Amino acid sequence: STLDGIMNSTNLIIAGKTVVIAGYGWCGKGMAMRAKGMGAVVVVTEIDPIKALEATMDGFSVMPMDEAAKIGDVFVTLTGCSDVITEKHFKVMKDGVLLANSGHFDVEINKQELASLSTEIFDRKPNITGYRMSDGRIINLLAEGRLVNLAAGNGHPAEIMDMSFAIQAKSLEYLAKNRGKLEKKLYSVPVETDIAVAELKLRTMGVGIDKLTEAQKEYLEKVD
Repeated sequence: STLDGIMNSTNLIIAGKTVVIAGYGWCGKGMAMRAKGMGAVVVVTEIDPIKALEATMDGFSVMPMDEAAKIGDVFVTLTGCSDVITEKHFKVMKDGVLLANSGHFDVEINKQELASLSTEIFDRKPNITGYRMSDGRIINLLAEGRLVNLAAGNGHPAEIMDMSFAIQAKSLEYLAKNRGKLEKKLYSVPVETDIAVAELKLRTMGVGIDKLTEAQKEYLEKVD
């Protein structure tokens, strides 16, 4: 849905472009994989050494945003943090770059600093705002820096949301069944709930998996 928002808004292809993915969590991994599948040269930026190593082993170039800012054609932030792309990055970006956020509120790309560098701010197309720099370069911000897949695309696919809603419903069921037994604190979703939803989803997809035999269960218990 992120690529849907970007491509529908711009009428541009992804193939052949350098796409910079900020953040290699679940969303970043999916975006990187899909962009690569559409023919992009994918660069990943990260602050977590483990995720950076994962991205490297998955075949992506990994570098700091300071370096990626100079070479990217399309930037997508998926971090859940603020100030991922800031003034120092805008100053070195190519003319015509596309900036999109698909990870959090409209704070991942610092719009205030982008505006302060601009000599002109103008609408180019629906969901595309152009920021003209003093040297003539234009930086394009999609969907005002808000979640591009929601603001400019069709949003989360139903085949994803059914799992999300199922997890929420099963979690509410867990709370109801354990009313009066829980402390006032944040609880992780029980692993049994995750498993139940995964099994249900696989069944609706017609996908079967193996099961441990009793002998295998006994062996694993001994190993543990």
